Amino acid sequence: MLLWALISGCATTAPVQEMSDARQALQAAEQAGAQERAAEAYRRSRALLEEAQLRLESGEYGPAREKALEAKRAAIEARIEAAD
Repeated sequence: MLLWALISGCATTAPVQEMSDARQALQAAEQAGAQERAAEAYRRSRALLEEAQLRLESGEYGPAREKALEAKRAAIEARIEAAD
């Protein structure tokens, strides 16, 4: 029961920082030209961020946090790929 409370507690606050981090990473990827030079990773990042936003708006904070983290990773991948 305590474990469930701890897990649930993590998902009760909006993932504001994670969403911000993902947006910033996506913006950095855009500035590196990822839309053209790393299009697949860029599109994946944008789609994950959009899904995170939808989850956030529907109050699904745990899934929103996970999607935002995935979006950030994909955006970083796109930025690195675009820089090569």
